[in-house]
Amino acid sequence: MIDPLEPDEATVDGLIRVTHLIYGLHSLAILTGLIGTATVVGSFLWSIPSIVGVILNYVKRADTRGTFLESHFRWQIRTFWYALLWYVLAALLFVTVIGIPFAFVMFVVLGPWVIYRVTRGWLALKERRPMPD
Repeated sequence: MIDPLEPDEATVDGLIRVTHLIYGLHSLAILTGLIGTATVVGSFLWSIPSIVGVILNYVKRADTRGTFLESHFRWQIRTFWYALLWYVLAALLFVTVIGIPFAFVMFVVLGPWVIYRVTRGWLALKERRPMPD
């Protein structure tokens, strides 16, 4: 019996393309940070490609319910919001003289962490594997 709530194969294939597009947009933002004047994290959080990617995540999120793609959308959304949270915390630490060294460490670690999250997610998507919770 066919479950009416479970998306069909054509819908899942379309959602996989959208998920690849979102990883691509995040990667473009990271690449812009690597080769441009912005930082990786700054470009990831504040560039148009990454913001469009997060908006797409929220727009298409309901369509992924019940598929392995739901975990990828959660992974992408959490990557963006956790990066923003750590970015804001580092900026607040930077305001205090004592917190400046910690802020620098946070900024340095945050870039590779974002690159890792996008790369790990995209590789798992290529293999049609869900992301861990």
